[in-house]
Amino acid sequence: MAGSVELDPGRCKRCDICVEFCPKGVFVRDGAEVRVARPDDCSGCLICELLCPDHALRVTKGGEGR
Repeated sequence: MAGSVELDPGRCKRCDICVEFCPKGVFVRDGAEVRVARPDDCSGCLICELLCPDHALRVTKGGEGR
């Protein structure tokens, strides 16, 4: 089941947890910022959303609202 992910840069403290734990490599560190580099690769597993201490991520699974 595919998913989509949104990153709120205003909430993100750039801890890199999403970069390290995403099994699909959706996130990258880009200089001082973390960004969603490969949104089409998101599987909707929710790991990033569950681990994000800043609640800066929102994952939608399979086009359905959570």
